[in-house]
Amino acid sequence: MSDPNQGAAPAPLAPEVADRLLDLLASDDDFRDLFARDPAAALVKAGYDPGAAEDLKLLHSRLKVGGLASKDAIASARDEIRSSLTSGLGMQPILLNIQSKGTRDA
Repeated sequence: MSDPNQGAAPAPLAPEVADRLLDLLASDDDFRDLFARDPAAALVKAGYDPGAAEDLKLLHSRLKVGGLASKDAIASARDEIRSSLTSGLGMQPILLNIQSKGTRDA
């Protein structure tokens, strides 16, 4: 059975939600742990409207965290990340080109 939301994109984040999300990701270890485990719940905690059920359901099905950049890296790239999260092109994967512990140097 095909997913009726396949190809649909969630609405961009409101600027105040993006700001709170980035503040927490750049400073709060407990929030970072929540974001890594359950990104949709972390978005709600950051101020995303839980009443936007369809968007939240879509986010929950598509938002996966493979690794989380350091607090410093998030703070340093804040403007670029915020722009991506709040633009019409939002919800594209954000890669900060960090090397994981399992990656070898070439």
